[in-house]
Amino acid sequence: MERKFALKDSVLMRIEKPARYTGGEINSVMKDKDLVDVRFAMCFPDLYEIGMSHLGIQILYSMLNERDDIWCERVYSPWKDLHEIMKQEHIPLFALESQDPVKDFDFLGITLQYEMCYTNILQILDLAQIPLHQNERTDKDPLVIGGGPCAYNPEPIAAFFDLFYIGEGETVYFELVDLYKKCRREGCTRKEFLLKASSIQGIYVPSLYDVQYHEDGTISSFHPIDPSVPARIRKQCCEDLDRVSFPDHPVIPYVQATQDRVTLEIQRGCIRGCRFCQAGMIYRPFRTRSLDFLKKHARYLIENTGYEEISLSSLSSSDYPELLELLDYLSEEYKDRKVNVSLPSLRIDEFPIEVMNKVQDIRKSSLTFAPEAGTQRMRDVINKGITEENIFTGASNAFSCGWNKVKLYFMLGLPTETEEDIKGISSLAERIAELYYDTVPKEQRKGKIQITVSTSFFVPKPFTPFQWEKMLPPEQYLEKAFLLNDTIRQELNKKSIKYNWHDAKTTIIEGLLARGDRKIAPVIEEVYQAGGIFDAWTDFFDYDRWMDALSRQHLTLEEYLYRQRDLDEILPWDFIDAGPSRAFMVREYQKAMKEQITANCREHCSGCGASCYPGGEYCPCV
Repeated sequence: MERKFALKDSVLMRIEKPARYTGGEINSVMKDKDLVDVRFAMCFPDLYEIGMSHLGIQILYSMLNERDDIWCERVYSPWKDLHEIMKQEHIPLFALESQDPVKDFDFLGITLQYEMCYTNILQILDLAQIPLHQNERTDKDPLVIGGGPCAYNPEPIAAFFDLFYIGEGETVYFELVDLYKKCRREGCTRKEFLLKASSIQGIYVPSLYDVQYHEDGTISSFHPIDPSVPARIRKQCCEDLDRVSFPDHPVIPYVQATQDRVTLEIQRGCIRGCRFCQAGMIYRPFRTRSLDFLKKHARYLIENTGYEEISLSSLSSSDYPELLELLDYLSEEYKDRKVNVSLPSLRIDEFPIEVMNKVQDIRKSSLTFAPEAGTQRMRDVINKGITEENIFTGASNAFSCGWNKVKLYFMLGLPTETEEDIKGISSLAERIAELYYDTVPKEQRKGKIQITVSTSFFVPKPFTPFQWEKMLPPEQYLEKAFLLNDTIRQELNKKSIKYNWHDAKTTIIEGLLARGDRKIAPVIEEVYQAGGIFDAWTDFFDYDRWMDALSRQHLTLEEYLYRQRDLDEILPWDFIDAGPSRAFMVREYQKAMKEQITANCREHCSGCGASCYPGGEYCPCV
């Protein structure tokens, strides 16, 4: 059957990379829309190349399409050139597979991976010709549902969503779809469906909750407006990762994606407990996939895609208990095909030579490590769990195995940080450079050591022990970056050390969106109406546009960012049960202030509260 296209040839010829919008990629799923009951548009609110690299979308796309009664299709943010044409010519946003308008679907699911995509959410709704506000939609409009890590504080964007899915998507999506089918058969209204949906664990319907504020702008109360609606939303968590869907036939784009490889997720959660890391908290408990599962699905992925690189995905690849066995299998099974194995998220303290020897044939690209802080005192504050000895041993092992390019990630502006901590980053990079020349004989060196130091600025994210901490104004963040830059330029090996730092003003807006409440929604809308989209892209981010919108809403950064929050203050996200308890977060915050560390989950259970979810490998109740 000949495919139709939503965009005319005359439009496709006027835009950059038209293959972003034509669909028809290898492994994309086509169905007869007249033979399915529910149509689901799955959206990544950023450029196609970025969204196509996201494993979560591929997992849900594959899982939903396994059912004959559901057709899940994909949607991405149109680039600025097509955005303008669609606005001018009133072309409705469409799904890639069928090329049908998104407004004709039953569900529009939007993944929330990072806060700076929030204006793109409004772009999606606007171009789809769906009312921006959930209270303006009718029974003819799709149900707009959000999920992903940013859904753990959905309040700044609550006005734009009918419902949110809190937790891992494999758990209750089918229950939600089945309820929708039942309600449709019974002739339920949109409001009636949403009320029923709120009884499904993990589903948050913001219109069914009321928020009240004190005179100083802090929250005085947050409660459901109906007695049948739960007061707290409990995140959903997969117990056995071997028994949930995994995409063996991922869609292969016609244009090069940001990550041009297949991804094999080896585990979820993290045992480490870094106090700044949101992912390490909200994805607890720690769960692994079996070696047999990974071998089987690695084979499917490579055979069904033709990619020459496979990435082993997790928050800390070194913690996978059967990593050596998995690498043995991959290196032996695919040595003739020269498949490259990518090991992201390696910890520098667990960088054994035997692991590297398993992948000696892979391309010697740069290795990435994240010490996060330059001094041991600061690493203890954030509970990084590594020492200088660990760092130097790991770096030495890497150099012995042939690497001479190292990327080091740090964070500036952490709680209790001093000038000595900042200068410690420079000293650490210099000592690693010296270690290279001490470790590798001159005749074996492949050029000079190349060290790239990158710093981001601290954002106290929800559900971390630092969630009560204040942020700093952008000029103070930049002072720290300039101090570090000046210190690096004085090092003996300064020519081998390159320094990059994140944009401070972008960090401020990220913090505002991560920590905001419902009063932030009009700010986001004003920014979008003023032309703000693709704010995650440096070329398009406009700090003054955000400041103007805040001012017009009579809101300030001081009340959201530049103040220390009280430990007993009601936070916008307190109604969500993410696993780790508030008591644990307070305890960890107090230990941070005392520079005390907490053992990782493998060594000792810290009683975080995530043991209420079955399946955790180091939780005492399992």
